[in-house]
Amino acid sequence: MGADAARRPAAAGTLGARLGAATAGLAAPLVVVDLDAFDANADDLVRRAGGVPVRVATKSVRVRALLDRALAHPGTAGVMAYSPAEARHLVDHGVDDVLLGYPTVDRAGIAAVASSPAAASAVTFMVDDDAQAAPLADAARRHGGTLGVCLDVDASLRVGRGPLALHLGVRRSPVRTPADAVALVRALTARDGLAVRGVMLYEAQVAGMPDTDPLVRLVKRASVAELAHRRRDVVDAVEQELGRALPLVNSGGTGSLETSAPAARVTEVTAGSGLLAPTLFDDYRAFTPRPAAFVGLDVVRVPGPGWATVTGGGWVASGPAARSRLPRPVAPAGLRLAGREGAGEVQTPLRVPTGADLRVGDRVWFRHAKAGEVMEHVDHVHLVRGDRVEATVPTYRGEGVGIG
Repeated sequence: MGADAARRPAAAGTLGARLGAATAGLAAPLVVVDLDAFDANADDLVRRAGGVPVRVATKSVRVRALLDRALAHPGTAGVMAYSPAEARHLVDHGVDDVLLGYPTVDRAGIAAVASSPAAASAVTFMVDDDAQAAPLADAARRHGGTLGVCLDVDASLRVGRGPLALHLGVRRSPVRTPADAVALVRALTARDGLAVRGVMLYEAQVAGMPDTDPLVRLVKRASVAELAHRRRDVVDAVEQELGRALPLVNSGGTGSLETSAPAARVTEVTAGSGLLAPTLFDDYRAFTPRPAAFVGLDVVRVPGPGWATVTGGGWVASGPAARSRLPRPVAPAGLRLAGREGAGEVQTPLRVPTGADLRVGDRVWFRHAKAGEVMEHVDHVHLVRGDRVEATVPTYRGEGVGIG
């Protein structure tokens, strides 16, 4: 049965009605991005950064047209990418400032950057170990150029000492103290073909944790206070070792702009998830982003009163296996995932609230738990304004750009 032929309009004035009208005739599953919400979120990120440039995290978008759109907002500057192949792809399409947020040992990807004078100039590689520097220096030597590097410094909070020490934050980098950073700088500068351009300290325990309870908020306050001093000391030590000022000191994420941007020595902040506003960013106190990305799935069966089943749905987010990583049905209102089944591989049963009328062919809208990951499931995304599609553009997947 063609789902379009059976689909009924959603209740007038609702999110479902607007998105349903925009995508009538388009087959599900499909992903849409609300341009009004996206643009408002971009402006809000810039406002929250208070004049500090905002670097756009590409992993949280994964659609080149939307990255270009974000970079067109005054106050944004450059992108944070996740792989050298992606970085080269972006430079080839006009992006001139790319900070790789993660170390790499992908020699082919490094060579792709080093072999292009434009890419070698635009891309800065992330390092936290001299072993990562070896393939970078090799590539720089082979191609007769210089590659920029940035030190990734651990920004987690540690409480206590010795075996009783408590690590609060992500396991990211072995470089933590000013002495650690200076030792790495000396190793890097001993290699030909590398230039130290900056330092990054990403406080994930602040930027990526919603303000769900008093303990989380306590950890955040303690982290901000501890990192303010350590960031300054690390930057001072690196600059003294180099004998010059660092042009790049990166910190923060969508959830920490209010504390990262005004911190001493920070020259830029990074944000990306705040553009699409997935469900993991619903519970912050300092800001309220507008949901901008939605997944449309069609009802294909009604197994009984109070139930409806949509095709697909199992687009679960990465991270710890928890209910918070599941997609959330948001339109029509009141739908819930079934506790025993969750989001399924090929179909997802939904509990329908009393009085609701959901039939075969109706369209249900979900929000994903994370921002860019949803784009890995589709080749194209529909850009919607109001109740119409303004453009349909390829995702990274549609362009053949992989996560690796």
